Amino acid sequence: MGVKLMDCTLRDGGNVVGDGFDAVIEDMVIDGLTACHVPYIEFGNSKGIGAYDLGYKNCLSDDEYLDIAAKYKDRGSLLGMFLNAKRFKDENVAKGKDWGIGFFRVGAEAGDAEISLPVVKAVKKHGVTAFYSLMKAYLLTPEQLAEEAKKLEDAGLDEITIMDSAGTMLPEQVARYTTCLKEAVKIPVAFHCHNNLILSAANAVEAYKNGADILDCGLMGMARSAGNLATEACVAIMQRYGEMQDIDLYGMLDFIDGRLMPAMKERGYHNPVKPLDLTLGISGAHSSFVKTFRKVAEENQVNLFQLITEVSKINQKNPSEDLMREVAAKLKA
Repeated sequence: MGVKLMDCTLRDGGNVVGDGFDAVIEDMVIDGLTACHVPYIEFGNSKGIGAYDLGYKNCLSDDEYLDIAAKYKDRGSLLGMFLNAKRFKDENVAKGKDWGIGFFRVGAEAGDAEISLPVVKAVKKHGVTAFYSLMKAYLLTPEQLAEEAKKLEDAGLDEITIMDSAGTMLPEQVARYTTCLKEAVKIPVAFHCHNNLILSAANAVEAYKNGADILDCGLMGMARSAGNLATEACVAIMQRYGEMQDIDLYGMLDFIDGRLMPAMKERGYHNPVKPLDLTLGISGAHSSFVKTFRKVAEENQVNLFQLITEVSKINQKNPSEDLMREVAAKLKA
C-alpha cells in the first residue's frame, strides 16, 4: 500500500491566521488538494468541530466550512475534521455523519485515553471513521504510548497519530515511538511533525523508514508555532523513495506558486521554501540555469517545475537551451 499523506493545512495551518481560514482560502486549498489527489484532508476550525460555539470564532462557522467542502466530496479525497475530546458533543458528530464526513480525528494529550475512549466509541456508534491524535506524544515513553494506543484500538479506533506537537523529538526518538506503536497495534500509525528544531523532514523520513503508514503535513509548512513539514516537500521526498506516486506534485507546485502563495502573501504569510527552490532540490539543477528554464517553459507553455526536473534527469551539470527546448516539446506533446 505504501505511505499515505494527510494534509492538515486547513486545520493546523489555520492557526497562522486565527482559528481557521476565510472562505476564499478554504475553498482554494480544498480545490487544489483534491485536484492533486491528496488522500486525506483535514479541514475546518483549527480547534476542531464545535469550537466555534465555544468562542473560537476568528474564522467561519462549522456549517460554513462544511458547505464549502461539500463541493469536493466526490473527488476521491477523504475529508474530515478534528474533534477535541474535551469539547465533545454528540450533536457535532451527528452533524458530521449527516453531512457524510470522511473521518473525525479525535484529539487529546498523551495519557488522556480515559477521556477519549467514550468519544471514540461515540464516533464509531455513528458509523464514522475514527482517527486519533496523541498530542504531545513525548509526554509518555514509547512503551506507555503504545499501551495507550492499544486501548484506543480496542475501542474501535481506525488510525492513530503520534504528534510531535512542540517539534521537540529527535529522529532516533521518532524511530522508537513509531516502532513501538507499529508493534502494539494493527491499525495504521501516522506521524505529525512540527519544525521547531528544523527536523520535521528528517523526522518524517525516520517515521516512514520505521513503518509509519501516514505522514501529516501542511502546504507551505503552515501550522501552529514553527509549522509542519510542508506538504509539497513531503511529497517530493517520498517520491524520491518511490512513494506517493499517485499525487500530482507538479500540479501541486503550480497551485502553490500561482494561487496559494500570492493569496497568503496578502494575508501576511511568507512561504519559506518556494516551489522553484524546492524543484532545484528535487532535480539537482543549479539556480544559474533558472532564467533559461523559465524562458523556455513560458514560450512552450509547459510546467516549469516539470521541465527543470525532466531536463536534469538528462543533464544536471550543464543543460543547454536546445536540450530544454527538446524536452519541452516532448512535454507539450
